[in-house]
Amino acid sequence: MNILTSLFRKPWIWSFVAAFFVWIATILFTGGASTIGLSQAALTFAAFSILVGIGQMFVITLGPGNIDLCVPATMTLAGTVALKFMQVDNSLILPGLVVAIAIGVAVGIGNYALIKLLQIPPIIATLSMSFIVQSTAIWTNRGLRIKPPDVLAKFTTETTVGIPNVALVALVLSVLAFILLQKTVYGRWIAAIGQSIRAARMAGIPVDGTRFVTYVLCSVLAAVCGYLLASFSGGAALNMGSEYLLMSIAVVVIGGTAVAGGNSNVAGIWGASLFMFLVVSMLNTYGAGAGIRLIMTGLIIIAVIVVAGGRNPNQR
Repeated sequence: MNILTSLFRKPWIWSFVAAFFVWIATILFTGGASTIGLSQAALTFAAFSILVGIGQMFVITLGPGNIDLCVPATMTLAGTVALKFMQVDNSLILPGLVVAIAIGVAVGIGNYALIKLLQIPPIIATLSMSFIVQSTAIWTNRGLRIKPPDVLAKFTTETTVGIPNVALVALVLSVLAFILLQKTVYGRWIAAIGQSIRAARMAGIPVDGTRFVTYVLCSVLAAVCGYLLASFSGGAALNMGSEYLLMSIAVVVIGGTAVAGGNSNVAGIWGASLFMFLVVSMLNTYGAGAGIRLIMTGLIIIAVIVVAGGRNPNQR
């Protein structure tokens, strides 16, 4: 009983509880016919939200005002350039990933350059950078839909022991993110900066360097997500990252990460991402119209946040 009580005091658990009940409601409506298919689809599509959510979580942990609005544009540019570079050649899959990561690094550097050198607030800086990056993607794409290499397309759409490969990639990166946050000096630095940037400076923490690395890391994760999503979708599209702007923020908030900064939560992003997909799937299964789906999704999200917010936010 004490274990359960302790568990339910953790804010991230409520995203999993909500996802579980939505999953049950959908399964019961279909008589259990869609159990495996729904579960695999949830893991597949949640994986993309998890990747961008982790990056956004790092940035938000830095404290109020820190947010990356360039995530969708970074995804689009990385996916477009990487696929164009690979030219459907299986031997260029890894070099294509390197190209995508390099684009993420470049965008992250550009974001922080605007923030630091020009003293522009992060929201405005990353929004401005998104227009530049998206325009570059449009110029690069030129209306073409380049297909991914066959091996890469197969990898992103298939499963290993019943688990989607993209979910396994997200799991590996999530474990690395958890280790980075909980077991390294860098993780302690971003938490300290999020709690009080002034105190962090007085403690000798390299605030500017830590923030720089964090914005680059967020952009790199967005670029990797764009690389995988473009391959999964059969080609890069100019609007493929649009839904991940609000999604990357929503899964961080629902997952229990403190919006005020200083407290991050990797596990909660998994629950929140699964929850977001399953809510839409449930409402689609029930035949709800687009307007009803949006209203119900918003109400359910608010309910989960209210329930989680009633718990001790210092619990992890």
